[in-house]
Amino acid sequence: MQSLKHLTNIYGRMKASLNPCFSQTSFEASNPSLNTWNISNWNISNYSSLCSWTGIKCDGNNKSVISLDISNYNLSGTLSPAITQLRTIVNLSLAGNGLSGSFPPEIHKLPRLQFLNISNNQFNGSLNWDFSQLKELVLLDAYNNDFSGSLPLGVTLISKLKHLDFGGNYFSGKIPPSYGSGGLEQLTHLSLAGNDLRGPIPSEIGNLTILRQLYLGYFNQFEGGIPIEFGKLVNLVHLDLSNCGLEGTIPSELGNLINLDTLFLQINQLTGTIPPQLGNLTRLKSLDLSNNGLTGGIPVEFTGLLEITLLNLFINRLHGDIPGFIAALPNLQVLKLWRNNFTGSIPSKLGQNGMLTELDLSTNKLTGVIPKSLCFGRRLGILILLNNFLFGPLPDDLGQCETLIRVRIGQNYLSGTVPNGLLYMPALVLLELQNNYLTGRLTAEKNKVSSKLDVLNLSNNRFSDSLPTSLGDFSGLKILLLSGNRFTGDIPREIGQMKSVLKLDMSRNNFSGEIPPEIGNCLSLTSLDLSENQLSGPIPVQISQIHILNYLNISWNQLNQSLPKEIGSMNSLTSADFSHNNLSGPIPETGQYSFFNSTSFYGNPGLCGSNLYQPCNGSSTSAVPLKLNDQVDKKSMAVPGKYKLVFALGLLSCSLIFVILAIIKSRKLRRNPNSWKLTAFQKLEFGSADILECVKDNNIIGRGGAGIVYSGTMPNGEQVAIKKLGMNQDSSSHDHGLSAEIKTLGRIRHRYIVRLLAFCSNKETNFLVYEYMPNGSLGEVLHGKKGSSLQWDSRLKIAVEAAKGLSYLHHDCSPLILHRDVKSNNILLSSDLEAHVADFGLAKFLRETGTSECMSAIAGSYGYIAPGTTYLACVLY
Repeated sequence: MQSLKHLTNIYGRMKASLNPCFSQTSFEASNPSLNTWNISNWNISNYSSLCSWTGIKCDGNNKSVISLDISNYNLSGTLSPAITQLRTIVNLSLAGNGLSGSFPPEIHKLPRLQFLNISNNQFNGSLNWDFSQLKELVLLDAYNNDFSGSLPLGVTLISKLKHLDFGGNYFSGKIPPSYGSGGLEQLTHLSLAGNDLRGPIPSEIGNLTILRQLYLGYFNQFEGGIPIEFGKLVNLVHLDLSNCGLEGTIPSELGNLINLDTLFLQINQLTGTIPPQLGNLTRLKSLDLSNNGLTGGIPVEFTGLLEITLLNLFINRLHGDIPGFIAALPNLQVLKLWRNNFTGSIPSKLGQNGMLTELDLSTNKLTGVIPKSLCFGRRLGILILLNNFLFGPLPDDLGQCETLIRVRIGQNYLSGTVPNGLLYMPALVLLELQNNYLTGRLTAEKNKVSSKLDVLNLSNNRFSDSLPTSLGDFSGLKILLLSGNRFTGDIPREIGQMKSVLKLDMSRNNFSGEIPPEIGNCLSLTSLDLSENQLSGPIPVQISQIHILNYLNISWNQLNQSLPKEIGSMNSLTSADFSHNNLSGPIPETGQYSFFNSTSFYGNPGLCGSNLYQPCNGSSTSAVPLKLNDQVDKKSMAVPGKYKLVFALGLLSCSLIFVILAIIKSRKLRRNPNSWKLTAFQKLEFGSADILECVKDNNIIGRGGAGIVYSGTMPNGEQVAIKKLGMNQDSSSHDHGLSAEIKTLGRIRHRYIVRLLAFCSNKETNFLVYEYMPNGSLGEVLHGKKGSSLQWDSRLKIAVEAAKGLSYLHHDCSPLILHRDVKSNNILLSSDLEAHVADFGLAKFLRETGTSECMSAIAGSYGYIAPGTTYLACVLY
């Protein structure tokens, strides 16, 4: 049998191409249900049973192979050209493997071939086949490969072709007009989506009148709009032109496509109104016009869309009321109208069809109450109504809607209580009710705990009373935001059971009692805010057990006793606020305490230490003078007046001498051109003396692991930031390569990286001069007073800009630089909130000084991403 000979060649290639990750013995033992080893019965010694080999089908006489189907067998490697010797084959399917390299161009030697499916592989190169010889071909599916070049023109010579799929490749150039005017009139399926095609969509495609599926979107970027000739494609069932740069209006001629069940035009630049003729598409089930620039309202003609299940019109400029007939559409399951300008109320009967699963009407101007029937069919999973003007209570029925997964109804004017049971829905993952006027207490429900709840945001409402102890049963909770309410009583000790919580904010309430030590069991915490309450007692030392805590705010309480020295060992803690309490004793000067701003300790009269410029009194542990015992003889403590005067004059003289000597030394250093070396990385209009004039205590704007940062204004009015680097005693005589490393950093120029302007140094001190960022760090903005005003679009913009800066350092900079200390405090913001990555590239120096464990590094170093990275990733939260 001639077929056996050729299959033997193919067999050798296939057996060799099996994924080497799987040996036959181990693979069959651990994965007996997978298909990879189904071709193990391809046995050369058993050629007589060829037609029974897996994937092979012969003709009625068992003399010729007519079908080879080895789809989804986990094969890899290249395809043997011997495949083209199977001259009698009709069906060839290699789909769903990992085959690579070029596809044998001699495929035209298979004159009987009708079905060729090579989809979902990694074939590459161009398709310069002799298509004219494939006269019997009915199906050609090359979807999801790595083919490139222009779309092949020869394919138009296959007059019997009905199914053509070139989607998901790297074809470029224009769609040839001959695809619609050549020999493809028999096509029922055409997909060119997911390529790199340009130019206009040829109007000739409208000649393919028996076409049923047409896919042209995704990653293609066409010029112009939708051809009106598409109105002739009256047999179309599925039309997908999404995400391909289309402009202009939606042609009313699309209303002629009465057989359509799917119309996807989302993510384009379409404008104008929605054509009322689309109401003629009575078989339509899915309509997505989202993410365009459409205006006007929802056409009343849509009342005829009785089969529709999905209606997406979000991110447009639509306005007017949401028509009442929307609620009457009997099969509507998904309705997304968010980010438009809809006004009026939500249709009162919405949901009564019993089919609704997803509803998103957020970011409109809707008023009125939330309909009671939204979960009438007990299918609702997504409910998003945030950022409107809704008022009244939450429907009680939501407390019985066990299918709820995500509920976001913040930024409205809702009042009343939270429906019983809502917090404990079994599938609930996200619940946001922030910025409303909700009242009452949070009730506990026995035997009801939502183990799936990840985020609970009830901030800025009017909730009162104490928190239920059952709150600790939400073991999977990651974000808990309760700030800005009227909660009272103790913080439940059961809160320590929330092992997964990342962010906990209970600020601006009326909590009293002590901070429960059990909070130290929340080992995943990165942000803890208990400020502006009435908490008392000591700061629990157990907080230091949270090794990845990045932000701690316990200000404006009534906490007392001393600052736990163990908190200083929390290397991840970059922002802490202990201000406005009744704390006393010395501020520890080791570890992270030495990096906190002095404002972190204000409002504690009993605290003392260098951070407050208020030294402690000798052996005393307080800045307040010790009180004398009433029984001490006051006369024995008296000092004659003349001795007091002599002592005071002597102390004053010594002080004056020290000040004069310091000034003389400082001026000598500043005026001596040989003392300071200034390395400029761009043209400067100032010198080292101007820089040194700004190094004063009242100019300090920050402290970090690498040193102190000063602000300064140069003689020309330019504002700069000056970082004073700490020095190692062993590095006074040589800089261990620091100068060369600084020069490398000075050459970096990128929009989203802080510019290093100059390097000023002498044998004792090094100063880095940067461009000044007036809005400080992202960490200060997120956790300071401005945090609540940082809008979501701004947060997304900052995250993207910071990512672009890091991408440059990691991929495009020469040499490559690994930051390794990415956190919110190392992302600085300009006057217009543009992000700039800072504090990178000093790893070698920082390792030698030993001043920081959160090091950066020049390319080639192995590092880690600091826990503070969560702020870059979660800046959208």
